[in-house]
Amino acid sequence: MMENNSKLTNIDEDSLKRIIKSSTTTVGVIVKDGVVVGTESQATAGFTVATKTAQKLFKINDYACATISGGVADCQYVINLLIANSNLKQVEDEKVPDPKYVASLTRNILFSGRSYFLCMMIIGGYSDEEKKGKLYGVDLLGTLYEEDKFISFGSGSPFSLGVLEADWKPGMSKEEGIELIKTAISSSKERDAASGHHIQICTIDKTGYVQIQ
Repeated sequence: MMENNSKLTNIDEDSLKRIIKSSTTTVGVIVKDGVVVGTESQATAGFTVATKTAQKLFKINDYACATISGGVADCQYVINLLIANSNLKQVEDEKVPDPKYVASLTRNILFSGRSYFLCMMIIGGYSDEEKKGKLYGVDLLGTLYEEDKFISFGSGSPFSLGVLEADWKPGMSKEEGIELIKTAISSSKERDAASGHHIQICTIDKTGYVQIQ
């Protein structure tokens, strides 16, 4: 374990770029009442489609979700940690943790690994404290940043970002956000060989997490 961690900590720039360009498409958008987050369901192993039904969108708690890109095993491990710690925090505080807490926890896990966990994650949710939707991005080095419009990670992200840049607008409804996510991911599926098959989408607002498809 330590030997592998040492090797990953000292990866060269080209290797880092290949890791960051994870083979998937994940997208999140801010809408009037919260957020809409989506991805697709294809997982690859090199040039092979390993599965067409990979779960890449996860409910962390009633008001927060996460998407994954990168190493599947690493991402699944981090997701399990996020769910477990969110549940513990909810018991301690007697309220559902804010998306900012989930994002900070994600950042701490990935930063402590310093590229040991090959994960790029979007954290989306609804903040009861701020009464609005929140979007965060966390990379494999533990960099955390907040977006106030939209975000996309993965190898298909350039194609999705082109759609988002053109069509996102302030005050979008959830329904408009869902259609925008579908268009953005469909664009990536057309041009990115590593993105494909079923689209997974959820919405989160003051009423909580809802899986759309």
